[in-house]
Amino acid sequence: MDDMMTITFLGTGTSQGIPVIGSNHPVCLSNDPRDKRLRVSVLISWKNFNYVIDCGPDFRQQMLTNSVTKLDGILFTHEHADHTAGIDDIRPFFFRQGDIPVYAHKRVIESLKIRFDYIFADEDRYPGAPAVKVTEVVNNKTIPLGGLQVIPIEAFHNRLQVFGYRFNDFIYLTDVKRVDENEMNKMMGAKVLVVNALREEAHHSHFNLDEAIAFAKRVGADKTYFTHISHLLGFHEEVEKKLPKNILLAYDNLQLKI
Repeated sequence: MDDMMTITFLGTGTSQGIPVIGSNHPVCLSNDPRDKRLRVSVLISWKNFNYVIDCGPDFRQQMLTNSVTKLDGILFTHEHADHTAGIDDIRPFFFRQGDIPVYAHKRVIESLKIRFDYIFADEDRYPGAPAVKVTEVVNNKTIPLGGLQVIPIEAFHNRLQVFGYRFNDFIYLTDVKRVDENEMNKMMGAKVLVVNALREEAHHSHFNLDEAIAFAKRVGADKTYFTHISHLLGFHEEVEKKLPKNILLAYDNLQLKI
């Protein structure tokens, strides 16, 4: 079906990933592949289009694992390194396709221009450096992508503004601690919600498990998948057994069809 959308979870871990370097935590020593989590990112595919949300330090590995040969653009949630540090690895796509479209809040674009100036340079470009085509994401203004109108959803990561995105019946939010009431209306009627659930203990800038469950119930999607998961949440298999009906833990390389 032409209107079928495929969601691939490229990474479902926190900024350190799981296992954490040098950690003897039982979850970091787990042999369950679902307990091994790369930095958080998702691939959304429909028709002949491939868009990713965020490209962290595991981006190259994620593209190879999932045999992605074409990239139509990257949407950024915010500027933190675990969501942006892999941008240099767009080079193979750039060599084949030309400038790679990126979509982000103005503040995020300014941050990327400082940290990756050679990618965003207008002139005196280093030979072999990739280049991007920048579109500023503005709240309440839809983004036309591959025949869809993608809706930005504004949320807050402690005091930092972050964007989530709604692609038809699919919503992706990460690094969220607060969503204002006027943004909740943008999420009603969705079939699949993805949102962060860091750990059981409270955190200053992320939903913990109880907050994520409460948020999922407010949105009321047919199914909710938790992502941006810390080793402190526990073993995938044990945590998922305790979750309410229709709420699940995402894991790396999980694919959904919507």
